[in-house]
Amino acid sequence: MKYRQLGRTGLQVSALSFGASSLGGVFRDIDEDEGIRTVHVALDEGINFIDVAPYYGQTRAETVLGKALRGVERGSYYLATKVGRYGARDFDFSRGRVIESVDESLGRLGIDHIDLIQCHDIEFVPLDTVIEETLPALRELQQRGKVGHVGITGLPVGAFLRVAERAEVDTVLSYSRYCLNDTSLLRILPELEERGIGVLTASPLSMGLLSHRGPPGWHPASAALKRACARAAEHCESLGSNISKLALQFAAGEERLASCIVGSADPENIRRNCRWIEEPLDEELLGDVRAILDPVKDICWYEGLPENSD
Repeated sequence: MKYRQLGRTGLQVSALSFGASSLGGVFRDIDEDEGIRTVHVALDEGINFIDVAPYYGQTRAETVLGKALRGVERGSYYLATKVGRYGARDFDFSRGRVIESVDESLGRLGIDHIDLIQCHDIEFVPLDTVIEETLPALRELQQRGKVGHVGITGLPVGAFLRVAERAEVDTVLSYSRYCLNDTSLLRILPELEERGIGVLTASPLSMGLLSHRGPPGWHPASAALKRACARAAEHCESLGSNISKLALQFAAGEERLASCIVGSADPENIRRNCRWIEEPLDEELLGDVRAILDPVKDICWYEGLPENSD
């Protein structure tokens, strides 16, 4: 496993991270014991960064993760969770609620400090609230020793800069914006690096678009984007390859991005993913796939408040 520096935090994080949303049954019903085994396999494989949130499974992911981490040496992993989002349309970024939320997460996780606390999906609320209320509250908790570092997460990359220009931010977590079909994150990377902000990515398969199975029915991508990704997947399959492997290798291989977060509650998937990122990327296949996806490159769906879009 390779390790990279996460901005100015001082944390050396694994190139592949464990996305614990899977423990909340976000993608499928899970067996709790299997989920716990998956966490242990991830740690055994050298993964040292775990990302979770109260929103995942309505706190179930944090609860199961807390059980999995019982007896695990606290210094052997970094743990990130989030505040602000608690349901599909349940957002509360107020000072009082985020302070309460951190205490609730500490209890569910069975730990006394959180390495990285993040504002969850900032595009859904006025950015003034995040800047003037949420982030100052989290810095208070940092001063008290409850959290180590403070970050923001979301889909539209422009929102990251609008916050970073007005407030101190240690990390950003961007999902679905550094993938085979969308590398919009690179547009803002120089400014993030200049500010010493560590960059995490998630959803290298673009929420299922870059898979042979295809995205779930609720996926918000356009029909054109779905068709292009399906053609790319078919091309990989025709050559005896796997677009998911290519997508993961591509996303995790960018050295300027500290870690790629991938969720699974299946131990074998974790082992396979760790093998994949150690194997050489097929540059010829990558060229083929990017050519297929070029007509829809960097075309994303949008969620949240209109003023927070790219």
